Amino acid sequence: MHAPARGVLFALAAFAVYATHDVVVKYLGALYSPVQVVFFSVLFGFPIVTLLMMRDARDGNLIPVHPWWTALRVGATVVTGLCAFYAFAVLPLAQVYAILFASPLLITILSIPILGETVGWRRWLAVVTGLCGVLVVLRPGAQPFDLGHAAAVVAACGSAVAAVVMRKIGRDERTVVMMIYPMMGNFILMGAALGFVYEPMPAFDLMASAVVAALALVATGAVIFAYRLAPAAIVAPMQYSQIIWASLYGYFIFDERLDAPTVIGSGIIIASGLFIVLREARGHTSTQTPVIQTRSRAGTPAAPRISALLQRARRGPKP
Repeated sequence: MHAPARGVLFALAAFAVYATHDVVVKYLGALYSPVQVVFFSVLFGFPIVTLLMMRDARDGNLIPVHPWWTALRVGATVVTGLCAFYAFAVLPLAQVYAILFASPLLITILSIPILGETVGWRRWLAVVTGLCGVLVVLRPGAQPFDLGHAAAVVAACGSAVAAVVMRKIGRDERTVVMMIYPMMGNFILMGAALGFVYEPMPAFDLMASAVVAALALVATGAVIFAYRLAPAAIVAPMQYSQIIWASLYGYFIFDERLDAPTVIGSGIIIASGLFIVLREARGHTSTQTPVIQTRSRAGTPAAPRISALLQRARRGPKP
């Protein structure tokens, strides 16, 4: 089997694992505050991520080269994880994915002021069309816009901010800095808030929290393999396979039914995202290619950003 085909299979497997991760998050979210779910998932993810960080052989310290941008990225990552976990707990899985799929569209918008990107009218049209798809999913006026919908929208925005900042500072910052600061931010802030919401967890639920961390790390590793084997333009669209898993898991586990607005809106958002990814992949349409080179997924605070690990792999150990 050729390398690109293996890359696609790794990507499909990774996003199936991510969807399973979100099922466990949804189960825990029905019982505990998202603060508690995020805290324990990050806690159980720390040992493996620490081993990954110990392999960084580059000389230097843990002081960020760009402290303010790093702080913004940490804040965006914390908000994204918390809001995504809450949205998964209270909304149908497919509806959450449809809203989170708007993140590449928001990345395109944010790349203008942050990266100095120039966006042509075709990509602007794709962005506007995709955001209209989000409105189709949200159905303002036809259904209540509750806290879960707001959390999903904020998660999509936070993921976009973190991704664009990653693109801005990624070449200057050490990989270990980009990996440890967001996880420490989640651990410290969620730990500080834990006393206000903590509920005792039986052994089974603690094990489920560990499973969340394990699934996040497995999926991250699979996506990294996928991007090493196949071009980003081939791998990136595979994220949309999550909507299939969400539909199946939602139907068989949570008795969720897909409605027409969610299906139509998801189709519009996915088509817009695919247009942007494929247009950038053609070359010379983007000086920064912020969408296809921003590879991490929203809502996985227990795993390091995929982009950071890929950058380390490209750099290799410092001689």
